[in-house]
Amino acid sequence: MSTAPQPERIGFVGAGKVAQTLAAAFANAGWTVAAASSRRADNLDALLQRVPGARGATDAQAVVDACTLVFLTVTDDEIGRVCEGLTWRRGVAVVHCSGATELEALASARISGAAVGGFHPIQMFANPDVALRGLPGCTVGIEAEPPLRGTLESLARSIGCTPFALPPGARAAYHASGYYAGPFLIALLEESVKLWQRFGADEAQALRALAPLVRGTLDAVMDGGLARGMGGCVARGDVGTVRRHLDALDREDPDAGALYRELARRTIPLGLERGTLSPERAREIETLLS
Repeated sequence: MSTAPQPERIGFVGAGKVAQTLAAAFANAGWTVAAASSRRADNLDALLQRVPGARGATDAQAVVDACTLVFLTVTDDEIGRVCEGLTWRRGVAVVHCSGATELEALASARISGAAVGGFHPIQMFANPDVALRGLPGCTVGIEAEPPLRGTLESLARSIGCTPFALPPGARAAYHASGYYAGPFLIALLEESVKLWQRFGADEAQALRALAPLVRGTLDAVMDGGLARGMGGCVARGDVGTVRRHLDALDREDPDAGALYRELARRTIPLGLERGTLSPERAREIETLLS
């Protein structure tokens, strides 16, 4: 990571987990994080503890007035309202960190002459300390016109991330894609944990058992691609095992059986592409899943 001082004066309006993580990352990389504001004193205190050089502002306008690059790290639904409530000027840039919100939410700032952009790290921010350690290697979805785009790309690279240019109109689909690898993965892990709990394990035991499988699956996919990384009974054409899975899940919870059927159907094309699932066995499994 770069540690050379940078000319921008960065500010944060909103001091939640995303702001706490990014403010610390930028400061550690040599950027000047000058000010932050928040309606929650505990969040602002947490950010200032991570970035001792930053000033806690009395209100959001003070951050805008003191900085050249302002991150609106408020909830997605609040971005437009907060932006419209502030006075912007030429020479300042305002950036939101929402994956799904289009830049039109910052229209009031653009009309006033400010540059606007989006900066969305593909990362979970449940715990700022964990998120900060996990930032290096992450991709950041960036949308902005030059020269702001170049500044945001430099920011991303300086904290060890890879910038990815998002075209206008793509943000909702881009953001939804991350749910399959993030929140929905947690939902699937919960399904696994519930089954483990039915034969005596607690959540921690189940997660310890399943975590190496998750890591190994990701390693296999990164090594060979989606199809070559696909394993399991559907990809092998083991019709009997699929039937036993369905019988067990349907007895435990019909909803779990329905979810299994939907996910199993999605693995069939990958098994065919991998070459371990024959078209005949694929048809048998399709019928069984129906």
